[in-house]
This record gives sequence, C-alpha cells and structure tokens, in this order.
Amino acid sequence: MAAVPPVLAALPSADSGQAPALRLSTTAYRRLDASTSSRDLMDPVQSHLRLIQTIAQGASVAQRSRLAAVGSEASSLAGWLAWDMGDHGSARTWYGSAIKAARSSGDPLLAAYQAGSLAQFEAHAGNATQALGLAANARLSLGAQRPAIADAWLSSVEALAHAAAGDRHAADRALIASRAAAERAPLEELPPWPWVFAFDETKVAACRVTCGAHLGLPDWVLSDDTAALNTGHAKQRALLVLDIAAGHMAAGRHDAAFALASRAVDTAVRYRSGRIVERARALRRTLTTSTPPKVVREFDERLHDVYL
Repeated sequence: MAAVPPVLAALPSADSGQAPALRLSTTAYRRLDASTSSRDLMDPVQSHLRLIQTIAQGASVAQRSRLAAVGSEASSLAGWLAWDMGDHGSARTWYGSAIKAARSSGDPLLAAYQAGSLAQFEAHAGNATQALGLAANARLSLGAQRPAIADAWLSSVEALAHAAAGDRHAADRALIASRAAAERAPLEELPPWPWVFAFDETKVAACRVTCGAHLGLPDWVLSDDTAALNTGHAKQRALLVLDIAAGHMAAGRHDAAFALASRAVDTAVRYRSGRIVERARALRRTLTTSTPPKVVREFDERLHDVYL
C-alpha cells in the first residue's frame, strides 16, 4: 500500500463476477484504514484473503489471473496494516505475497506497484540499498512508457531511500524529479488501476518533510510542514507531525519538538498504532542528556504508560 490508498478505476465489462466484488471489499477496508485501528481491521482482512484463496481454488485459468490480482491487493493491505501495528516481520511477509500474486496475475502495473510498496516500507525501515533495488525493479516492470503519476510516486520512494542512506543530494534530485512528474500527471489520461490514486505536489511536500527528518535538515522539514499536513488520514498525519518534531529537534527547539510528539502519541493511543509509538521512541532517543527539561520528562512519563 502506498502513501495514499489506490482508488479503483472502472473495471472492464469482461471482468464481471467474483473478482470485482472481492476487489470492492478490499477497497472498503482500505478506506476504513484512515479512521480505524489496524488491529481491528487485520482479522477481517485476513478472512477476506482466505475467501479469495478459496474461490481461486475452484476458478478457471482466466479467472485465477484476475483473482491473483485481487489477492495481491488484499495482501498488500495486510502488509500495510501489519506495518502500522509495528510488526515488521509480518509486513514483509504480506508484501512479499503481494508481489508474488501480482506476478501471477500477469499485470506489470500491479507488479510494479507492489514492488514499490515494499521499497517504501524498506526505505522507512532504513534499508536503503534494498529499497533502491526494489524501486529499480518496479521501474523495469513498468518500462519506458510509465505513467507520470507512477514516475512521481517511485521518485518519492527513491528519495526516501536516499535519505535513509544519508545522501542529501541524491534525495534532493529524486524529490525534484518527483515534483516534476507530479506536475505532468494531470495533463495525462488517467492510467489503468492500480495507479489511479492521489499523488500530487502535496504528497511530494510530505515526502520532503520525511526526508528532511531522516537527514536532520530542519530547513526541509519546516519549510513544507503546513502543506504536508493537508491529509485526512489521522495516522499518516501523526507520522508527519513526528517528522516535523524531528525538524524542531535538529534546530534545537526541544520544547516545540516534544509538544508535537505528545500530540502524535495521543493519536497512536487512539488508533493503537505501534508504528507511531516506535517513531516517537526513536525521536526521544535522539536527545541524550542527564537533565532533560520538563517537557521531555512529561513525554517520558507519557510513553512509559503506552502499551500496545
């Protein structure tokens, strides 16, 4: 699952029957992710996956390829949910399943999307080399005629990977490429699913904030923080708030940093997001002092009581 869930385009009339109905269910779960705890969604999504697998066993060869595509998307969603829960091992397993199912479907766009999704996960996890390799595989799958929106998103993933490697200049080049592609995207005819999703200059701004947080560049973080926060997805907004907090930390503004981080932890508790909590703990580890100020002590007490 990318930074913003894909939105389904109109399905071909030939693709009628079980696959479209199952795909609509996956889309419904994706939309619920914006306002629902991943822990509450995981069981229904796994039941949904088992249903897809059961139906595929008795399907024709032609139907199986379509059902493989549906299963790929549902597996990717399960990976996204596991990531939010802080279960990185399960997230990698689900993303790997999504890639295999996408290849079985014979859809190069879907295969590229799933490889890019895993690349995004690995970039956030700090595994820069693996993330860049997966992004390169995604580009290879798409070919030279890739849609601008795909180019914009993959460039943002590459920017995250370069930031994880500590390469400011490469990250900046990738962000420039991402913004240019995002500007071209509205001029093109909408590409087929799964690339029909909202990736625009606001998303590039959010990516720049995250890259700046990884690189310790407050000018990157704080210059784009207002635009980056224009998202209705509470959990993603909390992660961006933590990136902005990291920018304040890098600038030496500890009070502002931990005030923001406390807001993000409130969201983590509300949605039981292990990913947000771990990101908050990582921020706290960047401050090493034997006499922390009051705002930091209060933050430590807040984190001490968080058990997800």
